[in-house]
Amino acid sequence: MSYNISVATLSTSIDDFLDYLEIEQHRSARTRENYAHYLNRFAEFTETEYKKDISPSQITLPLVRKYRLSLNRQNSNQALKPITQNYHIIALRAFLKFLAKQDVKTLSAEKIELGKTTERHIDFLLPEELGRIFDAVEKSEKIEDLRDLTILFVLFSTGLRVSELTNLKRKNIDLKRGEFMIRGKGDKPRVVFLSPEASKLLGQYFSRRTDNAEAAFVAHQGASKATALSPRSIQRIVQKYAAKAGVVKKVTPHVLRHSFATDLLINGADIRSVQIMLGHSSITTTQIYTHITNKQLKEVHTTFHNKEPKH
Repeated sequence: MSYNISVATLSTSIDDFLDYLEIEQHRSARTRENYAHYLNRFAEFTETEYKKDISPSQITLPLVRKYRLSLNRQNSNQALKPITQNYHIIALRAFLKFLAKQDVKTLSAEKIELGKTTERHIDFLLPEELGRIFDAVEKSEKIEDLRDLTILFVLFSTGLRVSELTNLKRKNIDLKRGEFMIRGKGDKPRVVFLSPEASKLLGQYFSRRTDNAEAAFVAHQGASKATALSPRSIQRIVQKYAAKAGVVKKVTPHVLRHSFATDLLINGADIRSVQIMLGHSSITTTQIYTHITNKQLKEVHTTFHNKEPKH
């Protein structure tokens, strides 16, 4: 699909770019909405500067620098964090790359660098903490207890996002192979693997079910009634057992996802494989874990730190 934007204004070019994201890149409605928000802010800034809707050819490096200063110097009630400022710049660079593909004369995206941000803090659970959380679930005949234990094991053994877990269907899980396929962010498919313990618990839970609900995990409301658990319900389940286990950290389904990733990396998995298993579109996202899981540096520290000097 081609776009006739050689003489278009900035605002109409942005509309064409958003259509491109939706039609050719198959991005979600939420992604389109986010890009629209960031780019419309840039368009509003340029219109304030030029008193008109400019053309793409009028986008220059000095203009972008001025825009970045405006993002950084908003009043304290609207101050944008450095990472949020970068989201605006990432959207702008993607837009400029699109224009370049359409042979539109404009600023090269490569000339715009992202601002430096502080390293993101990652919360994850130690093996001892995970064990305490699993042990906090009562070993009773109640199906809710079996369901809750299964949820905890599945989250940790797969690294699923909470939305992916709530959308999971029984029919899509291959218990014999211990795997299933899901569609994550951006509707991208990926294969997810279950640990033997998670597979065993799922089999036990499904065999106890008497309802006809498709969802893998449900709120049990009687002999045959059942409705799919919501993301908030899953969050409450995780927090309930973390509190019972006496874990002082704030534990969420996403912390279990972080724990899945760090466990793999600490035990020697390569970051590319972990990226695929997490469903990250960019390895840069996965690299947030490396500063806490660098096994080689740990081994160097253990080998050489606080040793008696050789004479």
